[in-house]
Amino acid sequence: MNRIEEIYYEAKADKWFKGFAVFCRIALAASFIPAGIVKIMGERFAAGLPSNNPLGHYLDALYLTGYYYTFIGIVQIVTAILLLVPRTSLLGALMYFPIILNICVLTYATRFDGTRLITMMVLASLFLLIWDYDRLKYILPFKQQKTDSHVLKKPLGKRLRIIFFGGVFTVLAIIIIGTFYLYEIVPGNSEAECRNQCASSKNPAACEIFCDCIYSQGQPLDSCLVTFDKAQDIRKFDAK
Repeated sequence: MNRIEEIYYEAKADKWFKGFAVFCRIALAASFIPAGIVKIMGERFAAGLPSNNPLGHYLDALYLTGYYYTFIGIVQIVTAILLLVPRTSLLGALMYFPIILNICVLTYATRFDGTRLITMMVLASLFLLIWDYDRLKYILPFKQQKTDSHVLKKPLGKRLRIIFFGGVFTVLAIIIIGTFYLYEIVPGNSEAECRNQCASSKNPAACEIFCDCIYSQGQPLDSCLVTFDKAQDIRKFDAK
């Protein structure tokens, strides 16, 4: 058995890793259940998000798709239930990952403030897929070798926990801190949030123009970003 699989099976036998896998399953399921119920009941998801917000545009359009909107809610509920049942948790993880990955790309594309949390959910979902590698490996396009999951030549013990959970906290810190510097300007979750960032902006006037473009004029995010860049260029030219 190669060393990577040896470490993998050691983690599978560790109660801390088992507990973390259960935590991820419960947390991810808990995120889909309320979202699914809202859609099945025919209510707009994230009702507090203004329609002129870039993500609000998308949610309004999605809300108006009729039974497709309801279908998404049903799929989310089914996925959550599958995650919570040990025997079907792998199927739940396989269904959950493409859904949450799609949501993650959407939040980055619209510069949504909840991007940090969604990114963490993607990573948790990926962890669950890796956790069930011993079941997934038979459908992967790699040559399989006979392995004995009970043979551990050089157990890492507590070091494995420290390395893994230390890495988890490091990645979370990078996500939280890194996303603060990811974009020069964001629409925020409301007009007030958008304008609040203008006080600390390098170009407050251009920031105000951007917020007007988003919330007063209801223009697409890409158009407002172009307007923001032009306002910055004009400001720089005037300064010269």
